[in-house]
Amino acid sequence: MSSPFLFPLIQSTVIPNPSPFFSPNLLSSPLPTNSFFQNFVLNNGDQHEYFHPYLVKSANSSLSLSYPLMFFSTALLYQVFVPDLTISSKSSSRYSSSHRSHVVSSYSDLSVTLEFPSSNLRFFLVKGSPFITAEVTRRTSVSISTVHAILSFSSSDSLTKHTVRLDNNQTWLIYASSPVHFSRTSSSEITSDDGFFGVIRIAALPDSENPRSEETLDRFSSCYPISGDAALKKPYRVEYKFQKRSSGDLLLLAHPLHLKLLSETESNCTVLHDFKYRSIDGDLVGVVGASWVLKINPIPVSWHSTKGIKQDSDKEIISALIKDVKDLNPSNISTNSSYFYGKRVARAARLALIAEEISYPHVIPKIKNFLKQSIEPWLYGTFKGNGFLYEKTWKGLVTKQGSSSTTADFGFGIYNDHHYHIGYFIYGMAVLAKIDPDWGEKHKPQAYSLVEDYVNLGRNSNPYYTSLRCFDLYSLHSWAAGLTEFEHGRNQESSSEAINAYYSAALMGLVYEDSDLVATGSTLTALEILAAQTWWHVEESNDMYGKEFVKENRIVGILWSNKRDSVLWWAPADCRSCRLLIQVLPLTPITEVLFSDVGYVKELVEWTEPDLKTAEESSKGFTFALEGIYDKENALEKIRKLKGFDDGNSLTNLLWWIYSRGQGNTSQS
Repeated sequence: MSSPFLFPLIQSTVIPNPSPFFSPNLLSSPLPTNSFFQNFVLNNGDQHEYFHPYLVKSANSSLSLSYPLMFFSTALLYQVFVPDLTISSKSSSRYSSSHRSHVVSSYSDLSVTLEFPSSNLRFFLVKGSPFITAEVTRRTSVSISTVHAILSFSSSDSLTKHTVRLDNNQTWLIYASSPVHFSRTSSSEITSDDGFFGVIRIAALPDSENPRSEETLDRFSSCYPISGDAALKKPYRVEYKFQKRSSGDLLLLAHPLHLKLLSETESNCTVLHDFKYRSIDGDLVGVVGASWVLKINPIPVSWHSTKGIKQDSDKEIISALIKDVKDLNPSNISTNSSYFYGKRVARAARLALIAEEISYPHVIPKIKNFLKQSIEPWLYGTFKGNGFLYEKTWKGLVTKQGSSSTTADFGFGIYNDHHYHIGYFIYGMAVLAKIDPDWGEKHKPQAYSLVEDYVNLGRNSNPYYTSLRCFDLYSLHSWAAGLTEFEHGRNQESSSEAINAYYSAALMGLVYEDSDLVATGSTLTALEILAAQTWWHVEESNDMYGKEFVKENRIVGILWSNKRDSVLWWAPADCRSCRLLIQVLPLTPITEVLFSDVGYVKELVEWTEPDLKTAEESSKGFTFALEGIYDKENALEKIRKLKGFDDGNSLTNLLWWIYSRGQGNTSQS
C-alpha cells in the first residue's frame, strides 16, 4: 500500500542543494539520502566512496582509483585511499579542484553513472565490479596518471590491452574496445592519441593466490555492466539483475554474506572461488553471471516470545508490570527528541505485548491511552516543540527541530537515523493498532506515510519517498548517516536498532494484514541480522579483521563502509557495556534471533563484564539479558538488583526476557 497522506510541509534551512550534482531530470523524484555514492553529491563531491574493491574519488573533472591497503590496529581498521590511477582527458586540465565537474545522470540499487561533460567521460560505477568502466563519449585523448612511479608499461599487438606496473607492487590492466595507442609522457603518466572513442576498462591485478587471475580478467574484459537492480519480489529472497553491454559473460565480485546466500542453481551463475580481491568486508570472490538470487532462511517475526512463559513464572513479571504501567503518564516524558521520545513510546508498547503474553489484560487500557496521547501529537503537528514534517527538496520526513538544525534529533533533519527514530514510533503504532483496531484503521494513512519514509519499494513505491532510504542492497544492511560528507563513507552504529526498524515494519504489516509489507519487513530484518552477525559481531576466531583488532574487540562500535571503529559517537571504546548496549537495544522477541550463537554471546558477555563495575545501572541490564541466554538464574539475580533502566527498557521487559528463555541453563552453541 502507498498512501497519499503527507505530513505538514516545511522548508528546511539546513539541507544541502542537490541540483549541482544530479541531472535535472532526476530532481523531480525523491533522491537517495543514505546511498553508497552519497559523498559524490555533497559539498564539492570530491570525497571518495568504496565500490568493492576500489575506493573511487571524483575531482578536477577526473576520476581516481585506489586498490587500497588495510591499516590495522587494536582500536580500528580502515582502507587507505591513495590515488593509484587517475583517469582524465585533455579538456579537463583547466578546471580547478573545487569545480563541481561531475553529474549523476542515473543511479540504481547497485550502481551510479557519473558524467564528466567537460572531459567527454562517462563512468559506469557498479558495486562489486573488478573493472572500472569508462566510456569516452567523443574522440579525445585520455590520460592515465599515478602518484607512483611507472616501472614498466607494455601494450598487446592489438593495442586493446595495456599493462602498467607500478613501484608499489601493483599491476593494472587497461582494456580498450578498439585499438588505442598509449605512450609514456612522464614517469607517472601515459596518454593516448587524440582519436580514441569507445570504452576503456581498468582493473587491478588481484593479489590472490590464483596465478591465472590475469587470464580471468582477460576473458571477461569485454562484457561490462552499466547498472544493477535489486528486487525483493518474494519473501526471504533478493534478486540482482545487472544490465550489461557487449557479448560474453559478466564478471562481478561477491562479499562473504553474498556467498553465504547465493543460490548458484537458481542464479544460473558460477562462483570462481580462487579469484579474489581483498576487502575490509572480507574476501571478494568472483561470480560469473548477470542474475543473482540470494536466498535467506526465514526467521520468526511475531509479537511474543517464541518459547512462551510458564504460568507459574509470571507472578514476578505481573508485579513489575503493574508498577511500570502505573508510572505511565505522557506528561512525564520530559524529552522532545524524536529518538528518545520514540524509545518511550516503544517501551510502553512492550508492556502491552507482555501483558498479552502473560494473560494479564487489566493494564492494557491504561497503556492504550498512554500510546494514543503520546503518539497522536506527532502525527498532527500539535506536539509542543517538535513533530514530523515533510520537505520537498530531497523529499522525505524531517522533524520541526531538525528543519533548522543539523544537530537536533541526532541529525534527523539531514536524514540521519531515520530508521532508528521512526522504527520506534512504528513499533508503538503497530502495537496500538493491534490492541485498538479502530484507532489503527483511522490512522493507517499516517502509519504508512511514516513507515514508507524508510521502507519503500520501487515496484509499488510511494512517490513521496525514495526507495529503501537506509538499506544498502549490495552491503545487505542499512546506513544511518544521511546528508553529511564522511572520509570513510556511510556509517551505522546500532545494528540492533536497524533490525528493530524492519521488524517493526513487519509487525505493522501483520496488524494491517499487508502480506507485502510483512514480506519486505521480514526479509530486511533477516538480512540486517545476518549482516550484524557477519560484520558487527567479532568472535575470537574472526579471521577478517586482523589479530590486533580481534584481540581487543568482541563487537564493532561504528561500522563504516571503509572503516571499523571501536568507539561510539557518544562513548569511548573502553566503555564496553555501552558498546554492547547499542548493539542489543531494544530488547524484543527478535533479539533472540540476533543472538542465537550462544558461544559468541558468552564471549561478548565475558568481554564486557570487567566494565560493569563502573557502568551505569541503565546499561547493565542488556549485558545481564545476554547472560540470561546461557545462565538464566545468575542473570535473573543480577536483574533483580538493578536500580535503573534504559529509557526504552524496563524491569518488566527484562523479567519477560529471562522467563522466556526456556527452562534451566543453556549450553548449546
